[in-house]
Order: sequence, then C-alpha cells, then structure tokens
Amino acid sequence: MNTINETNFQFQNLKSVYKGKVREVYNINDELLVMIATDRLSAFDVILPRQIPFKGQILNQIATKMMNDTVDIVPNWLIATPDENVAVGHLCEPFKVEMVIRGYLSGHAAREYKLGERVLCGVEMAEGLKENDQFPNPLITPSTKADNGEHDEDISREEILSKGIVSEEDYLVLEDFTRKLFQRGTEIAAKRGLILVDTKYEFGKTKEGKIVLIDEIHTPDSSRYFYADGYKERQENGEIQKQLSKEFVRQWLIENGFQGKDGQQIPEMSDEKVIEISNRYIELYEQITGEAFVKASTENVMNRIEKNVNSFLAN
Repeated sequence: MNTINETNFQFQNLKSVYKGKVREVYNINDELLVMIATDRLSAFDVILPRQIPFKGQILNQIATKMMNDTVDIVPNWLIATPDENVAVGHLCEPFKVEMVIRGYLSGHAAREYKLGERVLCGVEMAEGLKENDQFPNPLITPSTKADNGEHDEDISREEILSKGIVSEEDYLVLEDFTRKLFQRGTEIAAKRGLILVDTKYEFGKTKEGKIVLIDEIHTPDSSRYFYADGYKERQENGEIQKQLSKEFVRQWLIENGFQGKDGQQIPEMSDEKVIEISNRYIELYEQITGEAFVKASTENVMNRIEKNVNSFLAN
C-alpha cells in the first residue's frame, strides 16, 4: 500500500518549504500555505520509521471538518482542501507556543501527577485525584513549539509573558480562543458519545495582524478522547478508560521500552501493528465525525496530490 512519507513538489511561485513531524508546508508567493498531511507517525517528539496508511487523509479531513464547525466562534487560516491530504490557507506567522488544554488528569499530566507534581505549567492540580478524573475546570498548560528533533517543553503563562514569547494582549486572545474551542469540541464529542479529554491548538497571525487558528484541530494526533458510555463506572472501579487517541501508540512504545529518551531504541513495528494503528485511526474518524471513512486512491498518490494542488493554484 502506498503511503506518503516525504514530498518534494515544485509548485509554481514556491518560496520555501517547512517540514514538520507530520505535515509539510509549502509557501506560495508569501501569500498561501499548502499544507500536506503525510502518513508519518510521531510519538514522544520522534518520527517513527513506519508510515500509517490513510493517516494523513484522516488528520486532514477531521481538521477540515472541525475548522468548518468552529469558524463561527474562532477564525481560522483555511481556504480550501483541493485534495484528501491537502489544506490550503492564508500564510501566517505562528506563535511559538502550543495552547494545551486539559479537562481530565490524563497522559502527560497524569504521569507528572504520579511523580508527585501538583503544579503543571504554573497551574495547580488539586490533591486526591485519580488518573482520568475530571478537573473542576479545564486547565491551560502551554508548551513551547520545538524545532524538529527537539522536545516540546512545558511553560507557564508567566514565563511566556516575561520572556516576551507572546505579548500579554495577544496571549489573552489565545486563552479565550482556546477555551471557546475546547467547549465547542466537548459539545461535538458529546453528540458522538465521546469525551474530549485534552487537546492542543496552534495559532498564528495573518499579514493583517489577525489572530487565527492554524494547523490541526481535534484530531487523534492533537487530542485524546474517551468513550462516554461506561466512563463513570470504569473510574469508580479503577479500570482503564476506553479511549480513542494516539495514546495507544505511546503506551505500546512504553511497553517496549521507548519514551523518546536518549539511548533508547525505537521498537520494530510489524505489518500487523501498522494495520492495527491504521484501523484505530479510521475508527476515531468515524466516531468523531459520525461519517463512514472513504479511502482515497493511493495509486500514484504523489501524482494525484500534485495534480490537484496545481489545478487549485492555477484557478
């Protein structure tokens, strides 16, 4: 099965290319950004050796749908999606922080809590919580936006402002947008029988100075979901929550001795594991969107993307 690992397109009026962990972003004439969602899989800020079939399409289509479903409350960068793996939007200057918001004690927050930490990114976490308990109110726990190969780092609101990473005026907007998006995402998830546990948002500024949502939103790479049915019973019984997110990949890596730390070997991923992960991504797509996933043709996938993007740019 053809997967997308890396692209090297030469679109007309191409100014530069930025290659992130999963997405590759083409700057067209300092006006547009063509963002291609590859099938690469990253965890613990490391790109894993195997690609996951249809992962890029899934991320792109969920993000597109969620941007369309939230544009009434928060403006975003998106203009069009000329291909299943491609989003085109306004060129923006990204803020150098990721706005992480947590409704529940899960993932990274739970790991820190188990180590005895009660303050995360300058925000206090109450005593007496169990893993996956709901916080009284969602916590915003930002992280730095690391360069490729580097790890994102927790950072507090106070540090962001004191270091001048974001101005106070802009940061208040980012916080407001983050809370509004999380509330809307929570409502959308509830309609699908899911709980939006935590997520991250990225923002940028357009040439006109307008703050907009960029990158992805409410995808399995940026978010964690629990099934709502049985959540309370599982918490009361101390059972593991049934979830849909990339956390199952992280857990598999941890079980195989890898957490992205120096000297650790990435475990080998079998064909069966690759297909299992692909099916889990498809499951999340169908759960969160309420729609059946339609696999795009992967025959000559690079030609397909190039043709569709060139056709859009020509018009």
